[in-house]
Amino acid sequence: MSPEPVPRDQDEPSMMDPRVLDPEQELVRRAGLDDGDVDQVVGVLEALRRWREAERRMSEASRRYMRLGETDMRALRFILAMQNHGRVVTPGAIAEHLGITTASTTKLIDRLAAGDHVLRFPHPSDRRSLAIEVTEDTRHAARQAVGRTHARRFDAAARLTPQEREIVTRFLDDLAGTAEDQDVSPEKPRDQGAAPQ
Repeated sequence: MSPEPVPRDQDEPSMMDPRVLDPEQELVRRAGLDDGDVDQVVGVLEALRRWREAERRMSEASRRYMRLGETDMRALRFILAMQNHGRVVTPGAIAEHLGITTASTTKLIDRLAAGDHVLRFPHPSDRRSLAIEVTEDTRHAARQAVGRTHARRFDAAARLTPQEREIVTRFLDDLAGTAEDQDVSPEKPRDQGAAPQ
């Protein structure tokens, strides 16, 4: 017999709440925090989850609108940003920015050129290289798909006070630091009877 569905008006516990995921405090220590503090921390984590989900949906919608993959979109954003600053964009600069090989970059540029997203020109000062530019149609589409959303994000950050922006920046930098140099492979318990190696 299948379990009864949870009624819609009944709140589900948050999957961000350590009281749900780690009730014995094996990983998340809550010393010095009362339930109100934990609720607020969970609220912050839930807001971040909602932001990641909104970002994922927006990114997927932009890629569908422009019929491009994620790496292609990253390349176009980079080329547009450099063009806006009067910089000549080379295949090497794209490869370095994306962290991909020159062979992968060649395929990416071929794909973008075949889709009428970029044009290739002789480099103005280096005969051995090419200059890559975004087409006007793609520039316009990118402004519609990505630019408007970025403007709304900028407005949201601009509404914060200078002190609030410093706090948010410090928090997000701290959060980004939690992902650096992390081994995410699960620990395997050692066989108690086995000899140490």
